[in-house]
Amino acid sequence: MFADDRCSRRESLRRSSSGFGLLALAGLNARNASAAAPPAKVKTVILCYMSGGVSHVDSFDPKPKLRELHGKPMPVEVQRTQFNNNGNVFASPFEFKKCGQSGIEISSIFPGLREVADELSVIRSMTTPVNEHAQGNFAMHSGFPFLGYPSAGAWLSYGLGSANENLPSYVVLQSGDAVAPHGGVGLFSSGFLPAQHQASILKADKQPAISNIKPAQADKIQTHWLDFVHRQDTGFNIELGGNQNVEAAIENYETAFRMQSAVPDVCDISGESQATRKRYGLDDSDPEKAAYARQALLARRLTEKGVRFIELSCLTKRIGAGGAANPWDQHGDLEQGHRAMAYQVDQPIAALIKDLRERGLLDQTLIVFTGEFGRTPFTQGSNGRDHNPFGFSVWLAGGGVKGGTTYGATDDLGYHAVENPASIYDLWATVLHQVGIDHKALTYRYAGRDVRLTDVHGEVLRDILA
Repeated sequence: MFADDRCSRRESLRRSSSGFGLLALAGLNARNASAAAPPAKVKTVILCYMSGGVSHVDSFDPKPKLRELHGKPMPVEVQRTQFNNNGNVFASPFEFKKCGQSGIEISSIFPGLREVADELSVIRSMTTPVNEHAQGNFAMHSGFPFLGYPSAGAWLSYGLGSANENLPSYVVLQSGDAVAPHGGVGLFSSGFLPAQHQASILKADKQPAISNIKPAQADKIQTHWLDFVHRQDTGFNIELGGNQNVEAAIENYETAFRMQSAVPDVCDISGESQATRKRYGLDDSDPEKAAYARQALLARRLTEKGVRFIELSCLTKRIGAGGAANPWDQHGDLEQGHRAMAYQVDQPIAALIKDLRERGLLDQTLIVFTGEFGRTPFTQGSNGRDHNPFGFSVWLAGGGVKGGTTYGATDDLGYHAVENPASIYDLWATVLHQVGIDHKALTYRYAGRDVRLTDVHGEVLRDILA
């Protein structure tokens, strides 16, 4: 295991040199714990989280059978759904075509991603044990369908440490009206891990981008006060015999102080070329797309700065969207809602992939595109779809995965995963593998057991790896 609550060699290493000794030990443990863990291929993970649930049969999993059966009753038993206002078979209103040299079929609502199809590894057999937004979001972020467990970003921060002491190792980007998905900011929590591993929420289009890091006093006065606080906290920690909560607070103070100059610098995109702005869509007439584009561009800049885990947040569309926390949630008017949401994210994400490739960064960056579940192949009401946890699509790009490939399959209706079913634990086991950590070795002693991101499950999806 990586740590426990007792004073030990790990704690001694944590307390010296701002914890860098512990990070070195953690890295050694991760590499030595299992021969299955390779040298790290990936330095940064970017999670493009599509909160609300993207319909796989309208995006990356074409089902001609639905067109054949459109408007007819489902030919198989229908499982309980979230709202149970179920109708007949619903063919996708969008056209699919084979893209790139690989011939991966992608929906017409993603013209940008069609251009980078050969970079994508599409998993068409993802499953999740839950069918409700908040539980689904917690499960996808932390492996557990409820509050209190560390998110994947916190686990990566804990396992890898920081590559840039001036920036947090785990950043959640928001812009416009983007908010945390259902479940709230607890989705980005460090849980029972030391608090310095929780996410910092960065407002991509606001100044300051992170609240409460702009000094109210002159630099010399602030430094004086911070030195005083550091001495007091350090003395208090010594009196306690070492306490990880106090140590985490000290580290957070120090990081926040350094962020005062680092964050404005990384958020200043004035030096980006007009061609880059156009590529990402920063000046698009659609405000939501422009706001998401700024997140995507900042994700590239944070990647260049060595941030370990970056999550992008969707914005609510004014027309045809779900709620603010789950804008992909189209229980009605799916065609309009999905078309609008895809327009928001498609060009910026495709631009991010191309930009990273051209800068030589894509091979060391792993992009993950997922929501909390898929959607049903039959209608809810007249023209929406309900939640479907039994089989849906996610994709990965860069970071040592095989581009231009598909893995697994759902049945002819897109209802259940029937070939190589995959779990969220398999997904995170694969991500950890690519950053050089055996997912079974990255544990933390809590409540009498060694807890891990993948719980007691998970297998690396080796067939999607290059």
